[in-house]
Amino acid sequence: MADPGSWVVVGLDNGGTSNNATVLDASGAFLVDRMVETPSLVRQGPEVAVGRLLHALDNVLELTGVARSRVRAVGLDTPGPASADGVISTKGATNFLDPGWYGFDFRGALEHRLGLPVVYNNDGNAAALYAHHVHFGPDAWRHASVSAIVGTGLGGGVIEAGRVVKGAAGMAGELGHVHIPMQGLLEEGQPIPACNCGFTGDAESVASLTGIEKSLLPFWLTRFPDHELARVEPIGKAAKLLRGYGENGDPLALKVFEQQAMAIGRLFTIAANFTDPGAYFLGGGVVEAAPHFREWFLGKVREHTLLRDEQRQVATVALVEDRDMAGARGAALAALAEISEITTR
Repeated sequence: MADPGSWVVVGLDNGGTSNNATVLDASGAFLVDRMVETPSLVRQGPEVAVGRLLHALDNVLELTGVARSRVRAVGLDTPGPASADGVISTKGATNFLDPGWYGFDFRGALEHRLGLPVVYNNDGNAAALYAHHVHFGPDAWRHASVSAIVGTGLGGGVIEAGRVVKGAAGMAGELGHVHIPMQGLLEEGQPIPACNCGFTGDAESVASLTGIEKSLLPFWLTRFPDHELARVEPIGKAAKLLRGYGENGDPLALKVFEQQAMAIGRLFTIAANFTDPGAYFLGGGVVEAAPHFREWFLGKVREHTLLRDEQRQVATVALVEDRDMAGARGAALAALAEISEITTR
């Protein structure tokens, strides 16, 4: 094991409003036990955003009393879509609206400014990697897992032998765009939901805040026309209020979230027959909900995850731990793995 005082890696979780940073020493111990956030300013374009990541790094190093000379590498995660090497899609993305982001090499730009290796993952993969390592601990390298992260969209990640599966174009683990069976999930007369990616009937079209706003809530308001949310405009505002109603046992809200849980369960069922992982993790807004509600939701996901008896004996369906810190910590773990591998070659 490396001397924990010899060197460190830094994890940077880039978001639409904030950057979260953490520090991981050479022995695998985190030196930060909370969120360390600074503004990301991504809407002001790449040059400003890269500068803000440098600020986030220096800020967390100052907080932990670590000299920059001890930093061996940096792990970076961002929202997608982006390539496996951190090049933002040529069509941009929700958080990267400025045309300067189109096709921008985010990882390469940060690496150039830092003069240090930068290891890239998308935010879903980073959170999945952290969930995997927390759950399996020292045996993480011997196991596989699948994570679904529910937010504005549906992100996620596939972990095999403790490493992120990225795929040839970096699109592996895009669980939100896997088509799932709709029969028995939708009510009679309920339209097949459409995803922003152009697909219909994929997991994200149901299990995401966008799915609630575009498809689920408008339908269920036709079944509950006197509901309070029918008077809330725009529909996006009503969608964001729905979780609070679910926590209070509101019938309309529970119908919506049960459909989301069923969609995730069906997604995990596909994963069970494709990768047969040892754990299925659920993250996102539901993890930050009231305990009774998230346990109800997780129970519904388990109910609709159809595993064989042999699989049920060895697999777990659980929540992502430390959801707010999972991205930065997963990014740091990826950097540590990369540097450790180089060191032992």
